Amino acid sequence: MKPDFKKSPDGLLPAIIQDSQTNKVLMLGYMNKESFKKTKKSGNVTFYSRSKKRLWEKGEISGNSLIVKEIFIDCDADTILIKAKPKGKVCHEGHDTCFVEKNIPDDFLFELEQIIYSRKKNPKKSSHTSALFARGVNKISQKVGEEAVEFIIEAIDNNDELLKAEASDLLYHFLVLLAAKDIPLSDVIDVLRKRRR
Repeated sequence: MKPDFKKSPDGLLPAIIQDSQTNKVLMLGYMNKESFKKTKKSGNVTFYSRSKKRLWEKGEISGNSLIVKEIFIDCDADTILIKAKPKGKVCHEGHDTCFVEKNIPDDFLFELEQIIYSRKKNPKKSSHTSALFARGVNKISQKVGEEAVEFIIEAIDNNDELLKAEASDLLYHFLVLLAAKDIPLSDVIDVLRKRRR
């Protein structure tokens, strides 16, 4: 389906921008036929600025662009939904979103990932995670291997509680290793999504 710009007297349709990974609504802008066409062609979200009366590519000054991942048109063809990957803060006031929300998924694994990254950037003496980072990638990798073996051993037994505990240990150390390599969990999820398709 294509957007029907004739449905609006000024030729502008609302464009909702949603983070393709966190699903948070980042902002709302307006598009005309030309800005929609440029968005599709360039892969960067481009709006029509009602105040400046011209096309406006998000991030043209700040560098905080929005990379298009998917485009959807609503059932009435008068609203555009763009799933995008933001490069930097979206709001001109320095917030993650124009709705002053943190752009993190409502999912505990991503919350845990943020805690792990904070321990990497700001080590604490009492933190097990900080101690792992201090030991380096080789030792973290070894720890992931050890946890994987323990998980497999518990999978063979019939104690579900121990299996869940070992699965938790493995998942935690897996996230630490990803953080050590500066690979966000969302990138791994993207690979899985592509395989599904």
